[in-house]
Amino acid sequence: MTKAFRTLDDMGEIRGRRVLVREDLNVPMADGHITDDTRLRATLATIGELADRGAIVLILAHFGRPKGQRDPSMSLAPLTAPYSRVLGRPVRFVDWDGAADAVATLRPGDIAVLENTRFFAGEETNDPATIDRFAALGDLYVNDAFSAAHRAHASTEGLAHRLPAFAGRAMEAELDALEKALGDPSHPVAAVVGGAKVSSKLAVLEHLVGLVDHLIIGGGMANTFLAARGVNVGKSLCEHDLAATAEDILATADRAGCTVHLPYDVVVAKEFRADPPTRIVNVYEVAADEMILDIGPAAVESLADVLKNCRTLVWNGPLGAFETPPFDTATVALARTAAALTQDGSLVSVAGGGDTVAALNQAGVAADFTFVSTAGGAFLEWMEGRDLPGVAALKR
Repeated sequence: MTKAFRTLDDMGEIRGRRVLVREDLNVPMADGHITDDTRLRATLATIGELADRGAIVLILAHFGRPKGQRDPSMSLAPLTAPYSRVLGRPVRFVDWDGAADAVATLRPGDIAVLENTRFFAGEETNDPATIDRFAALGDLYVNDAFSAAHRAHASTEGLAHRLPAFAGRAMEAELDALEKALGDPSHPVAAVVGGAKVSSKLAVLEHLVGLVDHLIIGGGMANTFLAARGVNVGKSLCEHDLAATAEDILATADRAGCTVHLPYDVVVAKEFRADPPTRIVNVYEVAADEMILDIGPAAVESLADVLKNCRTLVWNGPLGAFETPPFDTATVALARTAAALTQDGSLVSVAGGGDTVAALNQAGVAADFTFVSTAGGAFLEWMEGRDLPGVAALKR
Protein backbone atom coordinates (compact mmCIF):
# COMPACT_ATOMS: atom_id res chain seq x y z
CA MET A 1 0.00 0.00 0.00
CA THR A 2 1.39 3.39 -1.00
CA LYS A 3 1.60 5.78 1.95
CA ALA A 4 0.43 9.37 1.75
CA PHE A 5 3.99 10.51 2.54
CA ARG A 6 7.46 9.41 1.46
CA THR A 7 9.54 7.39 3.94
CA LEU A 8 13.17 6.28 4.20
CA ASP A 9 12.21 3.40 1.86
CA ASP A 10 11.73 5.95 -0.95
CA MET A 11 15.16 7.61 -0.59
CA GLY A 12 17.18 5.43 -2.93
CA GLU A 13 21.00 5.44 -2.70
CA ILE A 14 22.12 7.86 -0.01
CA ARG A 15 25.75 6.92 0.59
CA GLY A 16 27.79 10.12 0.98
CA ARG A 17 24.71 12.33 0.77
CA ARG A 18 24.08 14.92 3.48
CA VAL A 19 20.75 14.24 5.18
CA LEU A 20 19.27 16.93 7.43
CA VAL A 21 17.14 15.15 10.04
CA ARG A 22 14.72 17.10 12.24
CA GLU A 23 14.52 15.36 15.61
CA ASP A 24 13.05 16.36 18.97
CA LEU A 25 16.00 16.46 21.39
CA ASN A 26 14.25 18.86 23.78
CA VAL A 27 14.87 16.59 26.79
CA PRO A 28 14.42 17.54 30.45
CA MET A 29 17.72 18.37 32.14
CA ALA A 30 18.76 19.11 35.72
CA ASP A 31 22.28 20.20 36.75
CA GLY A 32 23.59 19.38 33.28
CA HIS A 33 22.21 15.82 33.35
CA ILE A 34 19.36 14.38 31.29
CA THR A 35 16.53 13.23 33.58
CA ASP A 36 14.54 11.38 30.87
CA ASP A 37 16.11 10.15 27.62
CA THR A 38 12.86 8.89 26.00
CA ARG A 39 13.11 11.39 23.15
CA LEU A 40 16.74 10.48 22.45
CA ARG A 41 15.87 6.79 22.28
CA ALA A 42 12.98 7.55 19.91
CA THR A 43 15.52 8.70 17.29
CA LEU A 44 17.51 5.44 17.27
CA ALA A 45 15.75 3.76 14.32
CA THR A 46 16.07 6.69 11.92
CA ILE A 47 19.56 7.88 12.82
CA GLY A 48 20.94 4.34 12.97
CA GLU A 49 19.48 3.37 9.59
CA LEU A 50 20.71 6.51 7.81
CA ALA A 51 24.22 6.14 9.24
CA ASP A 52 24.29 2.43 8.34
CA ARG A 53 23.28 3.32 4.77
CA GLY A 54 26.30 5.63 4.56
CA ALA A 55 24.56 9.00 4.79
CA ILE A 56 26.22 12.00 6.44
CA VAL A 57 23.63 12.54 9.17
CA LEU A 58 23.08 16.15 10.29
CA ILE A 59 20.58 16.49 13.13
CA LEU A 60 18.48 19.63 13.49
CA ALA A 61 16.76 20.24 16.83
CA HIS A 62 15.65 22.99 19.19
CA PHE A 63 16.24 23.24 22.92
CA GLY A 64 14.27 25.52 25.24
CA ARG A 65 13.05 28.96 24.18
CA PRO A 66 16.07 31.17 23.42
CA LYS A 67 13.84 33.52 21.36
CA GLY A 68 16.20 33.90 18.41
CA GLN A 69 19.25 34.75 20.54
CA ARG A 70 22.40 32.75 21.24
CA ASP A 71 22.04 31.55 24.81
CA PRO A 72 24.87 29.26 26.04
CA SER A 73 22.52 27.74 28.65
CA MET A 74 20.42 26.36 25.77
CA SER A 75 23.23 25.04 23.60
CA LEU A 76 22.92 21.49 22.29
CA ALA A 77 26.68 20.93 22.79
CA PRO A 78 26.30 19.28 26.26
CA LEU A 79 23.83 16.83 24.73
CA THR A 80 26.29 15.21 22.33
CA ALA A 81 28.05 12.98 24.92
CA PRO A 82 24.87 11.47 26.45
CA TYR A 83 23.32 11.23 22.96
CA SER A 84 26.38 9.36 21.73
CA ARG A 85 25.93 6.86 24.59
CA VAL A 86 22.26 6.32 23.68
CA LEU A 87 23.07 5.82 19.98
CA GLY A 88 26.15 3.71 20.69
CA ARG A 89 27.99 5.75 18.03
CA PRO A 90 30.18 8.88 18.06
CA VAL A 91 28.27 12.14 17.68
CA ARG A 92 29.98 15.36 16.60
CA PHE A 93 28.74 18.84 17.50
CA VAL A 94 28.63 21.54 14.80
CA ASP A 95 28.20 25.22 15.63
CA TRP A 96 26.52 27.50 13.09
CA ASP A 97 29.69 29.56 12.73
CA GLY A 98 31.78 27.67 10.21
CA ALA A 99 29.09 24.98 9.83
CA ALA A 100 29.74 24.41 6.09
CA ASP A 101 33.48 23.80 6.68
CA ALA A 102 32.76 21.45 9.60
CA VAL A 103 30.21 19.47 7.58
CA ALA A 104 32.70 19.16 4.71
CA THR A 105 35.01 17.15 7.00
CA LEU A 106 32.33 14.53 7.76
CA ARG A 107 32.49 11.11 6.11
CA PRO A 108 29.73 8.64 5.14
CA GLY A 109 28.14 7.19 8.29
CA ASP A 110 29.16 10.14 10.48
CA ILE A 111 26.58 11.76 12.76
CA ALA A 112 26.57 15.39 13.90
CA VAL A 113 24.19 17.52 15.94
CA LEU A 114 23.86 21.10 14.68
CA GLU A 115 23.47 23.90 17.22
CA ASN A 116 19.99 24.90 18.49
CA THR A 117 17.82 25.93 15.52
CA ARG A 118 16.04 28.48 17.71
CA PHE A 119 19.22 30.55 18.00
CA PHE A 120 17.90 32.00 14.72
CA ALA A 121 14.93 34.35 15.00
CA GLY A 122 13.91 33.08 11.54
CA GLU A 123 13.39 29.52 12.79
CA GLU A 124 10.03 30.21 14.45
CA THR A 125 8.90 32.68 11.74
CA ASN A 126 9.72 30.15 8.98
CA ASP A 127 11.89 32.83 7.37
CA PRO A 128 13.18 32.03 3.83
CA ALA A 129 16.74 33.21 4.65
CA THR A 130 16.91 30.81 7.63
CA ILE A 131 15.50 27.98 5.52
CA ASP A 132 18.23 28.75 2.91
CA ARG A 133 20.90 28.62 5.59
CA PHE A 134 19.74 25.20 6.79
CA ALA A 135 19.14 23.84 3.27
CA ALA A 136 22.65 24.82 2.09
CA LEU A 137 24.08 22.16 4.42
CA GLY A 138 22.02 19.22 3.12
CA ASP A 139 20.95 17.28 0.04
CA LEU A 140 17.90 15.59 1.54
CA TYR A 141 15.52 16.31 4.42
CA VAL A 142 13.92 13.90 6.92
CA ASN A 143 11.34 14.97 9.51
CA ASP A 144 11.28 12.53 12.43
CA ALA A 145 9.79 14.90 15.03
CA PHE A 146 6.01 14.50 15.17
CA SER A 147 5.99 16.33 18.51
CA ALA A 148 7.10 19.52 16.69
CA ALA A 149 4.96 18.94 13.57
CA HIS A 150 2.19 21.30 14.69
CA ARG A 151 4.59 24.22 14.25
CA ALA A 152 5.29 25.77 10.83
CA HIS A 153 8.96 26.51 11.57
CA ALA A 154 11.92 26.63 9.20
CA SER A 155 13.27 23.25 10.36
CA THR A 156 9.88 21.51 10.63
CA GLU A 157 7.99 22.81 7.58
CA GLY A 158 10.03 25.19 5.44
CA LEU A 159 12.82 22.72 4.65
CA ALA A 160 10.32 20.16 3.36
CA HIS A 161 9.58 22.51 0.45
CA ARG A 162 13.25 23.21 -0.29
CA LEU A 163 14.78 19.69 -0.30
CA PRO A 164 13.41 16.24 -1.19
CA ALA A 165 11.48 15.43 2.01
CA PHE A 166 10.80 12.14 3.79
CA ALA A 167 9.27 10.91 7.06
CA GLY A 168 11.68 9.26 9.51
CA ARG A 169 10.84 5.95 11.17
CA ALA A 170 9.42 7.51 14.37
CA MET A 171 7.29 9.94 12.34
CA GLU A 172 6.16 7.09 10.09
CA ALA A 173 5.13 4.93 13.08
CA GLU A 174 3.24 7.85 14.59
CA LEU A 175 1.34 8.66 11.38
CA ASP A 176 0.52 4.98 10.77
CA ALA A 177 -0.86 4.68 14.31
CA LEU A 178 -2.92 7.86 14.02
CA GLU A 179 -4.37 6.70 10.70
CA LYS A 180 -5.45 3.43 12.36
CA ALA A 181 -6.93 5.32 15.32
CA LEU A 182 -9.02 8.04 13.66
CA GLY A 183 -8.14 8.27 9.96
CA ASP A 184 -9.55 4.92 8.89
CA PRO A 185 -10.33 3.01 12.11
CA SER A 186 -12.14 -0.28 12.70
CA HIS A 187 -15.48 0.43 14.39
CA PRO A 188 -16.77 0.58 17.06
CA VAL A 189 -14.33 3.31 18.14
CA ALA A 190 -14.05 4.57 21.72
CA ALA A 191 -12.29 7.74 22.85
CA VAL A 192 -11.27 8.44 26.44
CA VAL A 193 -10.85 12.18 27.01
CA GLY A 194 -9.87 13.32 30.49
CA GLY A 195 -8.22 16.27 32.11
CA ALA A 196 -9.04 19.15 34.35
CA LYS A 197 -10.93 21.54 32.09
CA VAL A 198 -13.44 21.27 29.27
CA SER A 199 -12.16 24.62 27.95
CA SER A 200 -8.75 23.10 27.09
CA LYS A 201 -10.30 20.16 25.18
CA LEU A 202 -13.38 21.81 23.63
CA ALA A 203 -12.15 21.43 20.05
CA VAL A 204 -11.20 17.79 20.72
CA LEU A 205 -14.65 16.93 22.09
CA GLU A 206 -16.47 18.75 19.27
CA HIS A 207 -14.38 16.91 16.66
CA LEU A 208 -14.59 13.45 18.24
CA VAL A 209 -18.37 13.24 18.67
CA GLY A 210 -18.70 13.08 14.89
CA LEU A 211 -16.08 10.33 14.54
CA VAL A 212 -16.34 7.89 17.44
CA ASP A 213 -19.08 5.55 18.66
CA HIS A 214 -18.31 5.95 22.38
CA LEU A 215 -16.96 9.08 24.08
CA ILE A 216 -15.77 8.46 27.66
CA ILE A 217 -15.32 11.73 29.57
CA GLY A 218 -13.26 11.76 32.77
CA GLY A 219 -11.28 14.03 35.05
CA GLY A 220 -12.51 17.45 36.11
CA MET A 221 -14.14 17.75 32.66
CA ALA A 222 -16.73 15.14 33.61
CA ASN A 223 -17.89 17.37 36.50
CA THR A 224 -18.77 20.17 34.06
CA PHE A 225 -20.93 17.76 32.05
CA LEU A 226 -22.54 16.35 35.19
CA ALA A 227 -23.33 19.87 36.42
CA ALA A 228 -24.84 20.70 33.01
CA ARG A 229 -27.10 17.67 33.54
CA GLY A 230 -28.29 19.06 36.87
CA VAL A 231 -25.97 17.13 39.21
CA ASN A 232 -24.76 19.03 42.27
CA VAL A 233 -20.99 18.45 42.18
CA GLY A 234 -20.25 20.13 45.53
CA LYS A 235 -16.75 21.68 45.74
CA SER A 236 -15.50 19.75 42.68
CA LEU A 237 -13.40 21.39 39.99
CA CYS A 238 -16.08 22.49 37.51
CA GLU A 239 -16.54 25.12 34.80
CA HIS A 240 -20.14 26.07 35.50
CA ASP A 241 -20.03 28.80 32.85
CA LEU A 242 -19.61 26.11 30.16
CA ALA A 243 -22.88 24.31 30.96
CA ALA A 244 -24.52 25.41 27.69
CA THR A 245 -21.43 24.33 25.71
CA ALA A 246 -21.49 20.93 27.40
CA GLU A 247 -25.19 20.57 26.54
CA ASP A 248 -24.42 21.44 22.89
CA ILE A 249 -21.72 18.75 22.74
CA LEU A 250 -24.12 16.18 24.24
CA ALA A 251 -26.81 17.15 21.71
CA THR A 252 -24.34 16.91 18.79
CA ALA A 253 -23.22 13.48 20.01
CA ASP A 254 -26.83 12.37 20.19
CA ARG A 255 -27.47 13.41 16.58
CA ALA A 256 -24.27 11.68 15.44
CA GLY A 257 -25.14 8.41 17.19
CA CYS A 258 -22.20 8.75 19.59
CA THR A 259 -22.82 7.48 23.14
CA VAL A 260 -21.30 9.78 25.78
CA HIS A 261 -20.31 8.00 29.00
CA LEU A 262 -20.30 10.04 32.21
CA PRO A 263 -19.62 8.43 35.60
CA TYR A 264 -22.62 7.44 37.71
CA ASP A 265 -20.61 6.55 40.79
CA VAL A 266 -17.63 8.61 41.95
CA VAL A 267 -14.93 8.78 44.63
CA VAL A 268 -15.26 11.90 46.81
CA ALA A 269 -13.22 13.52 49.57
CA LYS A 270 -13.47 16.72 51.59
CA GLU A 271 -9.85 17.68 50.88
CA PHE A 272 -7.52 17.16 47.98
CA ARG A 273 -4.38 15.46 49.28
CA ALA A 274 -2.79 12.01 49.26
CA ASP A 275 -4.88 9.31 50.97
CA PRO A 276 -7.58 11.41 52.68
CA PRO A 277 -10.78 9.81 54.01
CA THR A 278 -12.90 8.99 50.91
CA ARG A 279 -16.26 7.51 50.08
CA ILE A 280 -17.81 6.04 46.94
CA VAL A 281 -21.21 7.56 46.14
CA ASN A 282 -23.76 7.88 43.37
CA VAL A 283 -23.22 11.18 41.54
CA TYR A 284 -26.49 12.48 42.99
CA GLU A 285 -25.20 11.94 46.56
CA VAL A 286 -22.16 14.27 46.50
CA ALA A 287 -22.31 16.50 49.59
CA ALA A 288 -21.89 20.27 49.33
CA ASP A 289 -18.49 20.14 51.08
CA GLU A 290 -17.12 17.22 49.01
CA MET A 291 -15.23 17.08 45.73
CA ILE A 292 -15.23 14.40 43.04
CA LEU A 293 -11.65 13.17 42.54
CA ASP A 294 -12.07 9.90 40.63
CA ILE A 295 -14.57 7.69 38.84
CA GLY A 296 -16.12 4.93 40.95
CA PRO A 297 -15.68 1.14 40.57
CA ALA A 298 -19.13 0.47 39.08
CA ALA A 299 -18.52 3.07 36.34
CA VAL A 300 -15.06 1.61 35.63
CA GLU A 301 -16.56 -1.89 35.28
CA SER A 302 -19.18 -0.62 32.86
CA LEU A 303 -16.50 1.25 30.82
CA ALA A 304 -14.43 -1.95 30.68
CA ASP A 305 -17.48 -3.66 29.11
CA VAL A 306 -17.69 -0.85 26.54
CA LEU A 307 -14.04 -1.38 25.56
CA LYS A 308 -14.60 -5.14 25.25
CA ASN A 309 -17.07 -4.40 22.43
CA CYS A 310 -14.83 -1.88 20.65
CA ARG A 311 -12.16 -2.42 17.99
CA THR A 312 -10.31 0.90 18.35
CA LEU A 313 -9.44 3.16 21.31
CA VAL A 314 -7.96 6.67 21.37
CA TRP A 315 -6.96 7.91 24.84
CA ASN A 316 -5.98 11.40 25.97
CA GLY A 317 -6.08 12.40 29.64
CA PRO A 318 -6.68 10.62 32.98
CA LEU A 319 -10.06 9.72 34.50
CA GLY A 320 -9.26 11.17 37.94
CA ALA A 321 -6.64 13.19 39.82
CA PHE A 322 -4.20 10.36 39.07
CA GLU A 323 -1.05 12.05 40.43
CA THR A 324 -2.47 11.80 43.95
CA PRO A 325 -3.27 8.36 45.41
CA PRO A 326 -5.80 6.80 45.64
CA PHE A 327 -7.32 8.86 42.82
CA ASP A 328 -5.34 6.98 40.17
CA THR A 329 -7.42 3.81 40.73
CA ALA A 330 -9.92 4.24 37.86
CA THR A 331 -7.29 5.32 35.31
CA VAL A 332 -5.02 2.40 36.21
CA ALA A 333 -7.89 -0.14 36.13
CA LEU A 334 -9.26 0.95 32.74
CA ALA A 335 -5.76 1.26 31.27
CA ARG A 336 -5.04 -2.33 32.31
CA THR A 337 -8.27 -3.50 30.67
CA ALA A 338 -7.34 -1.69 27.45
CA ALA A 339 -3.83 -3.16 27.55
CA ALA A 340 -5.16 -6.72 28.05
CA LEU A 341 -7.61 -6.33 25.14
CA THR A 342 -4.78 -4.97 22.97
CA GLN A 343 -2.56 -7.92 23.84
CA ASP A 344 -5.46 -10.29 23.00
CA GLY A 345 -5.55 -8.71 19.54
CA SER A 346 -9.14 -7.44 19.84
CA LEU A 347 -8.33 -3.73 20.28
CA VAL A 348 -6.09 -1.17 18.54
CA SER A 349 -5.15 1.29 21.30
CA VAL A 350 -3.48 4.64 20.66
CA ALA A 351 -2.73 7.04 23.52
CA GLY A 352 -0.95 10.38 23.70
CA GLY A 353 -0.23 13.49 25.73
CA GLY A 354 2.11 14.00 28.70
CA ASP A 355 -0.36 13.19 31.49
CA THR A 356 -1.63 10.18 29.60
CA VAL A 357 1.86 8.72 29.11
CA ALA A 358 2.60 9.28 32.81
CA ALA A 359 -0.68 7.56 33.77
CA LEU A 360 0.00 4.55 31.51
CA ASN A 361 3.52 4.26 32.90
CA GLN A 362 2.06 4.38 36.40
CA ALA A 363 -0.30 1.54 35.44
CA GLY A 364 2.70 -0.34 34.00
CA VAL A 365 0.99 -0.83 30.64
CA ALA A 366 2.48 1.76 28.26
CA ALA A 367 4.36 -1.00 26.41
CA ASP A 368 1.14 -3.02 26.00
CA PHE A 369 -0.77 -0.36 24.04
CA THR A 370 -0.57 -0.47 20.23
CA PHE A 371 1.06 2.96 20.19
CA VAL A 372 1.84 5.62 22.77
CA SER A 373 2.68 9.08 21.47
CA THR A 374 4.97 11.27 23.56
CA ALA A 375 3.80 14.34 21.62
CA GLY A 376 1.72 16.82 23.62
CA GLY A 377 0.49 19.77 21.55
CA ALA A 378 0.78 17.93 18.23
CA PHE A 379 -1.26 14.96 19.48
CA LEU A 380 -3.96 17.28 20.84
CA GLU A 381 -4.15 19.27 17.58
CA TRP A 382 -4.41 16.01 15.64
CA MET A 383 -7.31 14.97 17.92
CA GLU A 384 -8.93 18.32 17.09
CA GLY A 385 -8.82 17.35 13.42
CA ARG A 386 -6.38 20.09 12.48
CA ASP A 387 -3.81 19.82 9.69
CA LEU A 388 -0.30 19.72 11.16
CA PRO A 389 2.05 21.84 8.99
CA GLY A 390 5.06 19.56 9.48
CA VAL A 391 3.01 16.52 8.38
CA ALA A 392 1.20 18.26 5.51
CA ALA A 393 4.56 19.31 4.06
CA LEU A 394 5.62 15.63 3.78
CA LYS A 395 2.65 14.56 1.68
CA ARG A 396 3.51 13.15 -1.73
